[in-house]
Amino acid sequence: MTTFTISTDNTITAFSAFEEDRLARVENLEGSFSSSKELAKLSAAWPMARFAEVWNEFAGVVPFDELKPVKKFTDRKTAVARIWRVIQALTPAPARPVAPATPKPAKATKQATKPEATPTAREGSKKAIVLDLLRRPEGATLDDIMSATGWLAHSVRGFISGAITKKMGLTVTSAKRADGQRVYQIS
Repeated sequence: MTTFTISTDNTITAFSAFEEDRLARVENLEGSFSSSKELAKLSAAWPMARFAEVWNEFAGVVPFDELKPVKKFTDRKTAVARIWRVIQALTPAPARPVAPATPKPAKATKQATKPEATPTAREGSKKAIVLDLLRRPEGATLDDIMSATGWLAHSVRGFISGAITKKMGLTVTSAKRADGQRVYQIS
């Protein structure tokens, strides 16, 4: 279990369970804690500005490059939670040599299946109905597909784009007829 200490100058240090002798020699020690609850109890009397000071000790320092400095926290609970999350990255150097972990065997991967020559749809499904309409020599208008499926216009367009074009890999062309209707057709 890792024990953290905080000094009066807001320096937080992590110690492993094997380093108790080093823990006793920390200068300006204000207290130690091993959980967020203990940190909350230790910091109960702190002024709110001190939480920002502790946070800003980490901000911008390796490995905390992504942290941004703050001016203040909204409340103690938020401050303690955020500081606790950050200090979890502090890991003490192991006091005893640790045996290297044995690598896990690689998982078997699934073989890729060969795609069918012509994508099909389940007989009688709306997908099959739309495909039949789009394969007609004259194609199908948006109204044709909407009346056959009961879908709204945006659903039809999304289905053509997603299920037909992207998932099935078919090429759908659209063109405007002389009467202004857009006709969709599988080419």
